Amino acid sequence: MIKLLRLLKRKQQTARDNILESEGYCSTCNQNASFVAKDLWLRDHFLCVKCGSIPRERALMLVIEQFYPNWRDLIIHETSPGNRGASVRLAHECKTYIPSQFFPEQKLGDIYNGVRCENLEALTFGDESIDLHISQDVMEHIFHPVKVFEEIARTLKPGGAHVFTVPLVNKMKASKLRVKMSGNSSIEHIQQPVYHGNPIDSKGSLVIMDWGYDIVKYIFDATGLFTYTIYIDDITKGIRAEYIEVLVTVKSNSELGS
Repeated sequence: MIKLLRLLKRKQQTARDNILESEGYCSTCNQNASFVAKDLWLRDHFLCVKCGSIPRERALMLVIEQFYPNWRDLIIHETSPGNRGASVRLAHECKTYIPSQFFPEQKLGDIYNGVRCENLEALTFGDESIDLHISQDVMEHIFHPVKVFEEIARTLKPGGAHVFTVPLVNKMKASKLRVKMSGNSSIEHIQQPVYHGNPIDSKGSLVIMDWGYDIVKYIFDATGLFTYTIYIDDITKGIRAEYIEVLVTVKSNSELGS
């Protein structure tokens, strides 16, 4: 009886500790699941109890499923993939999934530890060779985003797209650099340094740009391509958080005239 009372008390305490919880469908593990947050910062803490994914990963996968239902048969390149969420599902189910990381000591285009070495500013992929480029919280760490947008546009097939997440922390305000790089490659911090987690570097990744909604203009000015900003708030799919937008830059298909 005492054991039972302790167990019930522990369960009640756990329930009180939950900031948010819901039941529904998880797009990253493709099954019904529960979602629980024990921290107010939902973007990193509103977890699927089955696969451990976070809201932005589920939002990105849901957009891919809805806009590109044939994604399993496409050529998909993902830069800096994670070890959970959309990255895992794409790797398991897409017939031609190409993960890449930038390894400074490796030759671009070579495979290192099962991952292709790529620099987003100088991709080794051929022109119009990729159906979908995927990036998750990468674009805020880029020193020369215009070069990256140009390379993504060059390598996308007509009708292809760059589907990505990036924290739009400045929202309606202009995007703003946090760091400058001089001609001799030295770094000047304009604002207090901020680092995000990096799967291949324990020191983390320096945040270069605080993006706002005007990122779509940056992309258009660099490439002539239109970018759609998709906002999803659906607690039944575990998608509720800060900076949850998914962006889709589309390369028009000239044959279809769209």
